[in-house]
Amino acid sequence: MKYIIVGMGNFGGYLSMRLTDLGHEVIGVDNNENRIDLIKDKITHAVTMNATDTQAVKNLPLKDCDVVIIAIGEDVGASILSTAIFKQLKVKRIIARAINDLHETVIRSIGVDEIIHPEEETADRLSKRLQMKGVMDSLEISDEYNIVEVRLPKRYAGLKVSEADIRKEFFLNILTIIKLEDKTNMLGIKTQEKRVIGVITPDYTLEENDVLLLFGKIKNIQEFLNLDD
Repeated sequence: MKYIIVGMGNFGGYLSMRLTDLGHEVIGVDNNENRIDLIKDKITHAVTMNATDTQAVKNLPLKDCDVVIIAIGEDVGASILSTAIFKQLKVKRIIARAINDLHETVIRSIGVDEIIHPEEETADRLSKRLQMKGVMDSLEISDEYNIVEVRLPKRYAGLKVSEADIRKEFFLNILTIIKLEDKTNMLGIKTQEKRVIGVITPDYTLEENDVLLLFGKIKNIQEFLNLDD
């Protein structure tokens, strides 16, 4: 897919790099030349441009673009103006970042397709992870279901997946197993890197330091996490 992302701050810049890494074409736009210099070698294209200037925006390949993301965070006025311009130029889809309730009301009235609150979403994800003891990371699928990374409870170490039968006991599916491997960087600092095993067979033998990627109901995940209490 082809994206135009306006605002190369922390959020917009990181999003641009991640989408580029995933194989998408990304045009990053910012009126700050220093920000463009920092990211120009990490994404498909980077353009120093004022996105509140209609004539300048018209020079972008709008017809070929699948999604425009307005990621401006520090200047609400610029966010609103640029959103209105892209809407006026009839791009296929606009996703806009909202800083507060009033900002959201204004850009919603412009008619954006989706509104995101990255700070709130990150905080919400963190708070849910923290309240589930033993969860290393989580992805909320719905109010009822989650995908979580959890360390293997000691009682299962040495058992085959078929013998542990976590699915039958807790109604949880093991999506894969993650191995944490120690690495040393150039500064001599030890870190841990994740290595994903892939599709797990019933004959796979669970090891003490395995990390399970589980899918299921939140209440069942909680019960599973209480095993080592």
